[in-house]
Amino acid sequence: MFDFSIFTTWFDALLRDTLGLGDFWSILIECVLVGAGILAGYALIAMLMIMMERWVCAYFQCRLGPTRVGFHGTLQIFADVLKMLVKEIFFVDRADKLLYAVAPLLVIIASVGTFSFLPWNKGAQVLDFNVGIFLVTAISSIGVVGIFLAGWASNNKYSVVSAMRAAVQIISYEMSLCLCLITAVILTGTMQMSGIVEAQTGAFKWLIFQGHIPAIIAFVVFLIAGNAEANRGPFDMAEAESELTAGHHTEYSGMGFGFFYLAEFLNLFIIAGLASAVFLGGWAPINIGVDAFDTVMNYIPGIVWFFGKTLLVVWLLMWVKWTFPRLRIDQILKLEWKYLMPLGLINLVIMTVVVALGLYIK
Repeated sequence: MFDFSIFTTWFDALLRDTLGLGDFWSILIECVLVGAGILAGYALIAMLMIMMERWVCAYFQCRLGPTRVGFHGTLQIFADVLKMLVKEIFFVDRADKLLYAVAPLLVIIASVGTFSFLPWNKGAQVLDFNVGIFLVTAISSIGVVGIFLAGWASNNKYSVVSAMRAAVQIISYEMSLCLCLITAVILTGTMQMSGIVEAQTGAFKWLIFQGHIPAIIAFVVFLIAGNAEANRGPFDMAEAESELTAGHHTEYSGMGFGFFYLAEFLNLFIIAGLASAVFLGGWAPINIGVDAFDTVMNYIPGIVWFFGKTLLVVWLLMWVKWTFPRLRIDQILKLEWKYLMPLGLINLVIMTVVVALGLYIK
């Protein structure tokens, strides 16, 4: 398995030793390049998610999907981006101008910040702190503030109702999401994203294999809670077009709306990426203890494993969205507080007992 830190160490030595740059300029150049890479990857993956959504929707609902712009509609997303970029950005009358402008920025900052924690390959984590899981949940929580401010500042009763729905839904499902992550932390013994993935390298070492039943329960609950956290169907009550026209971003146009749109699709990828990293081994290949098979699997780059697992989870969540009808707000909260939350707490206790008694696969 290729260790990407070899390249980063070489590049750092190139700036410091070969070019003779000091700490300030070396760190500045590295930060600018990494930041540009994050934003470019964010935009490209968002475009991929939008096209994938259209194709999956078309497949499951027997629609045609994009067909005209480019080969099989592959250029449709570029036309959409161009249209969004040239649309006028306007402010709503009697809206709170400052909060109205800040809201989409908070949403995109929370999304990009959480995106930066994903472990792409061995040695290729942008943000990799020893309390990574804690920071992921903290930074992602900023998004709900942006959504609430968008609805409140728009001076629109539909947007306000949507903001209240989104706030209560996201805050509620964050509880189950965190319980699932804590379950994984108990099993691996670390809160660092790279450490969690490293703990899953080896024969049948993915968490859903190591932790067996409690890990599988945590994985399923994580997907359900993550789907609700990202305002995806059947939990998209905050954006219910039938009664709220578009929800909290009803009064936004141009890239103001575009930020909400991008964040929604990238949040889907982030949830899938966290699920694959925490429960499915992330960049770690599947090993079964047979040397010939494991050697072949180890030759496949880690980023291919990560993307393959993540896109598989994305496809599964899109399947759910385009299969089940939208839930009512009382059903959404009942599912969380009466079923998922107690299940997550019980599962957390079970995982603690499993680890304490050494009943997991070593």
